[in-house]
Amino acid sequence: MDHIILPDAIERPLTFYLAMEEHVAAAYGCGFFVWSVAPTVIFGRNQVMEAEVNMPFCREHGIDMVRRKSGGGCVYADRGNLMTSYITTRKGVEAVFKEYLDRFADVLRSLGLPAVCTSHNDILVDGCKVSGNAFFSLPGGSIVHGTLLHSVDFDMLAEAITPGEAKLAKHGVQSVRQRVANLTDLGLALPMEEISRAIVAAFCDGERLMDASDMVQISKIEKCYREPSFILGKAR
Repeated sequence: MDHIILPDAIERPLTFYLAMEEHVAAAYGCGFFVWSVAPTVIFGRNQVMEAEVNMPFCREHGIDMVRRKSGGGCVYADRGNLMTSYITTRKGVEAVFKEYLDRFADVLRSLGLPAVCTSHNDILVDGCKVSGNAFFSLPGGSIVHGTLLHSVDFDMLAEAITPGEAKLAKHGVQSVRQRVANLTDLGLALPMEEISRAIVAAFCDGERLMDASDMVQISKIEKCYREPSFILGKAR
């Protein structure tokens, strides 16, 4: 699988990377890349935005609010969160998730962390969630996109997303903060760049550099993610 590389190091919004996943799937079939973004809340395709996101807080603090096309729960990401995109021609939720999660957990174990996968497609270390993942099916394959908490601002996370009491009770906790942990809090002192390189090395055996034509196509796809009707959940 190729490591997909952008032609520059400009910081881009999360919608760009969601569109990039779709473009890679359509144009090349498979690929993998790691990225990070400015503070953003990402919610699943079927979620009610107002029920999951503290919209006044996000607007006040300049936190972007993005709907993705995959299912799953609401996530807060910032520059302390490594985001991963795994695009494959393989089909089938369970098989693709297993392939991805097993390899990802192996990377964390190679770094000295006792990582385990869960039936909710999370990865835990010492009982705390460090990675959440979601699946998106396409006609020609599948996309898994996930998070890896390195040094996320949990105070902002706790304010930006508003999970219901039933969801927290399902995990036996009273707050989001109780069930998540940064890798830095779990004793991993490696910088994000080094962890990113380890992840890429585990998934990729080649590389592909995006060119100007790729960027044009990504920009076209990105527009749908910025449509108010899509963000608000009125166009699925």
